[in-house]
Amino acid sequence: MWSDTFEQDGFKAFSKHAKIVGIVLMLLGAVGIIFPQVMSVVVVMLVAWLMLLAGLVSGFFTWKLNPRSWLGWLKSAVLFFMGAFLIFYPLPGVATLGLIFAIYFFVDGFSGLSLAFNLRPHRGWQVWLANGVLSLALGIIFLWQWPFNAGWLVGLFIGISLLFDGLSFFLMGRVLNKVER
Repeated sequence: MWSDTFEQDGFKAFSKHAKIVGIVLMLLGAVGIIFPQVMSVVVVMLVAWLMLLAGLVSGFFTWKLNPRSWLGWLKSAVLFFMGAFLIFYPLPGVATLGLIFAIYFFVDGFSGLSLAFNLRPHRGWQVWLANGVLSLALGIIFLWQWPFNAGWLVGLFIGISLLFDGLSFFLMGRVLNKVER
């Protein structure tokens, strides 16, 4: 059974961490809004390095477990060379990543709406509703402008999304402080 003390401590800890995460996300979002091209390239570079590392790890495991597996080597090579390509030529990756982020905004929007309707009638559900609606709007706008303005839209929209995700976490942390009392 859960005790009231555990629930109070859980609310307090989650409230504190939600506010910290909210502040960090809001700061990252502000950087993305102020410098959208930089944010776009940073995100592509992050994905590129992850792909490069995944290719190396996949190649290592293919070599250790089944060095005769041509599919394992193919997967490793594709991940490695796509990551290397994006590291040396990040701008073509921005347009492709832009389409992926449009899909992300739709998923984020629908999950935000789902969370909002699950939290309804409790305090703070409107924040998640606004977050979900904003993410859906960003997805629609991105698809409408893609690929012409992908260079700055990726960074700008990621910045806006991070800003509002951070605001949602921060406000939810404040609401939980009031619930705990």
